[in-house]
Amino acid sequence: MSPIRSKESEIPADLHKASRTSNGMSYVVGIDEAGRGPLAGPVAVGAVSIPNPVTVELRKTSKNFFKSIKDSKKLSPSDRELWFALALEARKEGLLDFAVSLVSEKVIDRKGISYAIRLGIKRCLASLGVSTESQVYLDGGIKAPKEFIHQLTVIRGDEKIPVISLASIMAKVIRDKRMIKLSKRFPEFNFHKHKGYGTFEHRQAIRKFGPTTLHRRSFLTKLTKGR
Repeated sequence: MSPIRSKESEIPADLHKASRTSNGMSYVVGIDEAGRGPLAGPVAVGAVSIPNPVTVELRKTSKNFFKSIKDSKKLSPSDRELWFALALEARKEGLLDFAVSLVSEKVIDRKGISYAIRLGIKRCLASLGVSTESQVYLDGGIKAPKEFIHQLTVIRGDEKIPVISLASIMAKVIRDKRMIKLSKRFPEFNFHKHKGYGTFEHRQAIRKFGPTTLHRRSFLTKLTKGR
Protein backbone atom coordinates (compact mmCIF):
# COMPACT_ATOMS: atom_id res chain seq x y z
CA MET A 1 0.00 0.00 0.00
CA SER A 2 1.20 3.54 -0.69
CA PRO A 3 1.76 5.87 2.27
CA ILE A 4 -1.16 7.97 3.43
CA ARG A 5 -0.67 11.57 2.36
CA SER A 6 -1.92 13.42 5.37
CA LYS A 7 -3.69 16.74 5.36
CA GLU A 8 -2.83 19.33 8.00
CA SER A 9 -6.29 18.85 9.50
CA GLU A 10 -5.46 15.20 10.14
CA ILE A 11 -2.61 16.16 12.48
CA PRO A 12 -4.01 17.34 15.83
CA ALA A 13 -2.45 20.32 17.58
CA ASP A 14 -2.56 18.36 20.86
CA LEU A 15 -1.26 14.85 20.26
CA HIS A 16 -2.61 13.67 23.60
CA LYS A 17 -6.15 14.18 22.30
CA ALA A 18 -5.35 11.79 19.45
CA SER A 19 -4.38 8.97 21.79
CA ARG A 20 -6.27 5.70 21.98
CA THR A 21 -7.16 4.32 25.39
CA SER A 22 -6.52 0.71 26.38
CA ASN A 23 -6.69 -0.66 29.92
CA GLY A 24 -6.86 2.89 31.26
CA MET A 25 -3.66 4.10 29.57
CA SER A 26 -3.36 6.11 26.36
CA TYR A 27 -0.34 6.44 24.08
CA VAL A 28 0.77 8.42 21.10
CA VAL A 29 3.74 6.82 19.32
CA GLY A 30 6.09 8.40 16.79
CA ILE A 31 8.40 6.31 14.60
CA ASP A 32 11.24 7.21 12.24
CA GLU A 33 14.44 5.65 10.90
CA ALA A 34 18.01 6.79 10.44
CA GLY A 35 20.58 5.25 8.13
CA ARG A 36 18.49 3.99 5.23
CA GLY A 37 21.06 5.04 2.64
CA PRO A 38 24.60 4.48 4.01
CA LEU A 39 26.97 2.00 2.41
CA ALA A 40 27.96 0.56 5.78
CA GLY A 41 26.53 -0.10 9.20
CA PRO A 42 23.07 -0.84 10.56
CA VAL A 43 19.83 0.97 9.97
CA ALA A 44 18.33 2.45 13.14
CA VAL A 45 14.63 2.67 13.92
CA GLY A 46 13.51 4.95 16.72
CA ALA A 47 10.13 4.99 18.46
CA VAL A 48 8.90 7.41 21.11
CA SER A 49 5.71 6.88 23.10
CA ILE A 50 3.88 9.55 25.07
CA PRO A 51 1.62 8.27 27.83
CA ASN A 52 -1.52 10.33 28.33
CA PRO A 53 -0.69 12.51 31.38
CA VAL A 54 -2.92 11.96 34.39
CA THR A 55 -2.67 15.56 35.58
CA VAL A 56 -3.01 18.97 33.95
CA GLU A 57 0.50 19.87 35.11
CA LEU A 58 2.04 16.82 33.43
CA ARG A 59 0.12 17.57 30.25
CA LYS A 60 1.47 21.13 30.22
CA THR A 61 5.04 19.95 30.88
CA SER A 62 4.80 17.40 28.08
CA LYS A 63 3.49 19.97 25.58
CA ASN A 64 6.27 22.42 26.49
CA PHE A 65 8.91 19.68 26.08
CA PHE A 66 7.90 19.00 22.48
CA LYS A 67 7.25 22.62 21.53
CA SER A 68 10.62 23.50 19.98
CA ILE A 69 11.84 20.13 18.75
CA LYS A 70 13.01 19.76 15.12
CA ASP A 71 13.79 17.04 12.63
CA SER A 72 17.21 15.49 13.36
CA LYS A 73 18.52 16.44 9.91
CA LYS A 74 18.03 20.13 10.79
CA LEU A 75 19.95 19.91 14.06
CA SER A 76 23.67 20.02 14.70
CA PRO A 77 25.29 16.98 16.36
CA SER A 78 25.55 18.91 19.64
CA ASP A 79 21.86 19.87 19.48
CA ARG A 80 20.90 16.24 18.86
CA GLU A 81 22.98 15.18 21.85
CA LEU A 82 21.20 17.79 23.96
CA TRP A 83 17.77 16.52 22.92
CA PHE A 84 18.92 12.97 23.60
CA ALA A 85 19.93 13.95 27.14
CA LEU A 86 16.62 15.79 27.63
CA ALA A 87 14.73 12.70 26.46
CA LEU A 88 16.56 10.56 29.02
CA GLU A 89 15.50 12.97 31.77
CA ALA A 90 11.93 13.10 30.46
CA ARG A 91 11.79 9.31 30.55
CA LYS A 92 12.83 9.37 34.21
CA GLU A 93 9.99 11.81 34.88
CA GLY A 94 7.47 9.58 33.12
CA LEU A 95 6.77 12.05 30.32
CA LEU A 96 7.75 9.62 27.59
CA ASP A 97 9.44 6.34 26.76
CA PHE A 98 11.57 5.42 23.77
CA ALA A 99 13.27 2.50 22.07
CA VAL A 100 15.84 2.26 19.29
CA SER A 101 16.50 -0.89 17.28
CA LEU A 102 19.67 -1.33 15.23
CA VAL A 103 19.21 -3.84 12.41
CA SER A 104 22.50 -5.09 11.03
CA GLU A 105 24.00 -4.80 7.58
CA LYS A 106 23.82 -8.60 7.35
CA VAL A 107 20.03 -8.51 7.65
CA ILE A 108 19.91 -5.66 5.13
CA ASP A 109 21.94 -7.70 2.63
CA ARG A 110 19.93 -10.85 3.22
CA LYS A 111 16.41 -9.42 3.35
CA GLY A 112 16.59 -5.87 2.01
CA ILE A 113 16.40 -2.44 3.61
CA SER A 114 12.58 -2.33 3.71
CA TYR A 115 12.45 -5.62 5.60
CA ALA A 116 15.13 -4.37 8.01
CA ILE A 117 13.14 -1.23 8.79
CA ARG A 118 9.93 -3.21 9.33
CA LEU A 119 11.84 -5.52 11.69
CA GLY A 120 13.17 -2.52 13.59
CA ILE A 121 9.64 -1.11 13.95
CA LYS A 122 8.35 -4.42 15.33
CA ARG A 123 11.22 -4.60 17.81
CA CYS A 124 10.65 -1.05 19.03
CA LEU A 125 6.92 -1.44 19.49
CA ALA A 126 7.44 -4.71 21.35
CA SER A 127 10.06 -3.09 23.58
CA LEU A 128 7.77 -0.18 24.45
CA GLY A 129 4.91 -2.54 25.18
CA VAL A 130 2.26 -0.16 23.86
CA SER A 131 -1.20 -1.42 23.03
CA THR A 132 -2.17 -2.08 19.42
CA GLU A 133 -4.93 0.48 20.09
CA SER A 134 -2.31 3.23 20.41
CA GLN A 135 -2.20 6.10 17.93
CA VAL A 136 0.94 5.59 15.82
CA TYR A 137 2.48 8.25 13.56
CA LEU A 138 5.22 7.26 11.10
CA ASP A 139 7.46 9.30 8.84
CA GLY A 140 7.59 9.04 5.07
CA GLY A 141 6.86 5.66 3.52
CA ILE A 142 7.16 3.44 6.58
CA LYS A 143 4.29 1.57 8.19
CA ALA A 144 3.66 -0.17 11.49
CA PRO A 145 2.47 -3.79 11.68
CA LYS A 146 -1.13 -4.04 10.51
CA GLU A 147 -2.42 -4.93 13.98
CA PHE A 148 -1.80 -1.30 14.94
CA ILE A 149 -5.07 -0.17 13.46
CA HIS A 150 -4.73 3.53 14.36
CA GLN A 151 -1.67 4.45 12.34
CA LEU A 152 -0.94 7.34 10.01
CA THR A 153 2.06 7.63 7.70
CA VAL A 154 2.83 11.32 7.21
CA ILE A 155 4.95 12.73 4.40
CA ARG A 156 7.67 14.87 6.05
CA GLY A 157 6.30 13.75 9.38
CA ASP A 158 9.67 14.44 11.00
CA GLU A 159 9.03 18.12 10.25
CA LYS A 160 5.35 18.20 11.21
CA ILE A 161 4.90 15.96 14.23
CA PRO A 162 7.15 16.49 17.27
CA VAL A 163 6.97 12.91 18.51
CA ILE A 164 8.28 11.71 15.12
CA SER A 165 11.00 14.38 15.26
CA LEU A 166 12.19 13.04 18.60
CA ALA A 167 12.10 9.47 17.29
CA SER A 168 14.30 10.65 14.42
CA ILE A 169 16.77 12.22 16.85
CA MET A 170 16.96 9.14 19.07
CA ALA A 171 17.58 6.87 16.07
CA LYS A 172 20.23 9.20 14.63
CA VAL A 173 22.13 9.65 17.91
CA ILE A 174 22.20 5.93 18.71
CA ARG A 175 23.32 5.01 15.18
CA ASP A 176 26.04 7.69 15.17
CA LYS A 177 27.35 6.43 18.49
CA ARG A 178 27.55 2.91 17.07
CA MET A 179 29.43 4.08 13.97
CA ILE A 180 31.89 6.10 16.06
CA LYS A 181 32.58 3.04 18.18
CA LEU A 182 33.02 0.81 15.12
CA SER A 183 35.42 3.32 13.59
CA LYS A 184 38.08 2.13 16.05
CA ARG A 185 37.92 -1.34 14.49
CA PHE A 186 38.37 0.01 10.97
CA PRO A 187 40.50 3.17 11.37
CA GLU A 188 41.33 3.43 7.68
CA PHE A 189 37.65 4.08 6.87
CA ASN A 190 36.99 7.00 9.26
CA PHE A 191 33.45 5.87 10.03
CA HIS A 192 33.38 8.41 12.87
CA LYS A 193 33.39 11.17 10.24
CA HIS A 194 30.85 10.05 7.63
CA LYS A 195 28.92 7.41 9.64
CA GLY A 196 28.97 5.02 6.68
CA TYR A 197 27.38 7.34 4.12
CA GLY A 198 28.74 7.31 0.60
CA THR A 199 31.02 10.33 0.74
CA PHE A 200 33.90 10.68 -1.71
CA GLU A 201 36.37 9.82 1.06
CA HIS A 202 34.42 6.69 1.98
CA ARG A 203 34.11 5.49 -1.62
CA GLN A 204 37.82 6.01 -2.17
CA ALA A 205 38.59 3.94 0.93
CA ILE A 206 36.38 1.11 -0.32
CA ARG A 207 38.19 1.13 -3.67
CA LYS A 208 41.57 1.11 -1.94
CA PHE A 209 41.00 -1.36 0.90
CA GLY A 210 37.93 -3.30 -0.21
CA PRO A 211 34.72 -3.67 1.79
CA THR A 212 34.74 -4.65 5.46
CA THR A 213 32.34 -6.91 7.33
CA LEU A 214 30.49 -3.72 8.22
CA HIS A 215 29.63 -2.86 4.62
CA ARG A 216 26.30 -3.53 2.97
CA ARG A 217 27.45 -5.65 0.06
CA SER A 218 24.11 -5.21 -1.71
CA PHE A 219 24.76 -1.44 -1.78
CA LEU A 220 28.24 -1.78 -3.30
CA THR A 221 27.62 -3.56 -6.59
CA LYS A 222 29.00 -0.72 -8.72
CA LEU A 223 31.94 0.05 -6.47
CA THR A 224 33.14 -3.53 -6.05
CA LYS A 225 32.43 -4.75 -9.58
CA GLY A 226 35.52 -6.44 -10.93
CA ARG A 227 37.28 -6.81 -7.58
